Amino acid sequence: MRIDVLDKGFVELVDRMGDDYSAVQAARVSYGKGLTSKDRDDRLIRYLMEHGHHSPFEHIVFKFHLKLPIFVMRQLVRHRIASINERSGRYTEFSDEWYLPDSIRTPDGENKQGSVECADKAITQKAIAIIGEAYKNAFVAYSRLIEMGVAKEMARIVLPTSMYTEAYWTINGRSIMNFLNQRADSHAQPEIQLYASAIAEIFEAKCPVVYDAFIRYNYTGDLLNKEVRG
Repeated sequence: MRIDVLDKGFVELVDRMGDDYSAVQAARVSYGKGLTSKDRDDRLIRYLMEHGHHSPFEHIVFKFHLKLPIFVMRQLVRHRIASINERSGRYTEFSDEWYLPDSIRTPDGENKQGSVECADKAITQKAIAIIGEAYKNAFVAYSRLIEMGVAKEMARIVLPTSMYTEAYWTINGRSIMNFLNQRADSHAQPEIQLYASAIAEIFEAKCPVVYDAFIRYNYTGDLLNKEVRG
């Protein structure tokens, strides 16, 4: 399952261990029991979520392949309860792929850490042009350094954080929920909101009962659908 994000990025599920009922098995092992009926198992999932018993959800594990700008990657790695391996700029040359926004944001007067879309089309066009020119100049410098024989680990220091990188990110269900609480929220930077929404879509598709319980009882953000399902 793959979801395209931004202009050149994506979130792809490459492997998974467990499903909704892996959490049920983990919770019931305390009493020497396993799965019962679907209705009872679903009720247990909701009970665990509502009452803060979240460790059983750590037995659901997702492995994602991500392609994302470096500045988004730097926010992702702040969620430390996960395993990550990123493409190396020391051993491989960066390709000419970078994120060019199609809109520009200005500071939000009410939220110091937030931003709002710029309504001035002239400023937007000029800003996007400046970003594009800065990137092209940086990549020309990078390419020239490589051609001169400068080591890749040194040549890369001229590159901007708009460059795309790739990584494998392995994370358990409990940590995904924490990630979504922090990043699937209007206080997060819009670019990582889009990655969080893609991860939420995959999480819901593969663990619908756990996801529904999460939205009902534990989700603290304001972007995902909080409508209580029947």
